[in-house]
Amino acid sequence: MSASALFDLPGPKARMRYRIYAVVGAALIVGAIAYVIYRFIDAGQFDAQVWEWIQYEQIQTDLLTALGRTLTAFAAAAVLSLIFGAIFAAGRLSDHAIFRVPSMVIVELFRAIPAVILMFIFHYGIQLGDPFNSVVAALTLYNGSVLAEVFRAGILSLPRGQSEAAYAVGMRKTQVMMLVLLPQALRAMLPAIISQLVVVLKDTALGFLITYEELLYYARLLGGVAQFGRPLIPLTIVVAAMYIVMCLLLSWLANYLSKRERKSKKHIEPEGKGPVGEDTTFAGAPAGATL
Repeated sequence: MSASALFDLPGPKARMRYRIYAVVGAALIVGAIAYVIYRFIDAGQFDAQVWEWIQYEQIQTDLLTALGRTLTAFAAAAVLSLIFGAIFAAGRLSDHAIFRVPSMVIVELFRAIPAVILMFIFHYGIQLGDPFNSVVAALTLYNGSVLAEVFRAGILSLPRGQSEAAYAVGMRKTQVMMLVLLPQALRAMLPAIISQLVVVLKDTALGFLITYEELLYYARLLGGVAQFGRPLIPLTIVVAAMYIVMCLLLSWLANYLSKRERKSKKHIEPEGKGPVGEDTTFAGAPAGATL
């Protein structure tokens, strides 16, 4: 009903036109994929020689080790980015300029600097030692700054009554922010948060530029081995498939959390219709309990 109030429903001709567009678009995509596969076949990228490396147990073990390093960097950067974003979102929303202004400067500064430049600064400039430290620090500052803006937008989108009710029961602003607003903002901005975590996962691949031995670094290293016919493209395909699977798992997690949140909301909805004079008994409440 709300959709039909905003625009006219398509008629038979419009629906037929949309179907044609969908078929043509799908055909173009399939054609592009088929062309890429054909070029790979023509270049010998699917010959047995360039895929021989996958049969070696040591290579399989090393590939899984590189995957573990990628996931380790992602996990550390993701957790620290969420903490960084929550802290600096609270700082940007502070009533005190001594917290608000520095938070704004830090967020805007690190959000504007590409993550790869931060990695070079930390590894070759500040010299944090292990490349892992530089990768995590760079991803934390960049993605944490983006998440700070996501959290701030989520908090500002909440009804003012949420914070006013918390103040009314005697909460201080820090308690209101940490116990009332941030948890709700996290749920409201879950799709944006998951999207940014996907960016964190993919940006770990930049670590190969500072010799962090993650998936792309190992693929580039093994891809230059003449014994296996320099299988850079086959290795790239395998690594890309791994990243696709990991991103799909993150998307599945987001959908799972979203469905769980909707179920929890349904659980606390009143059984009654709500208007004055009608039954407003809550689901799960003792018999006779009303709102």
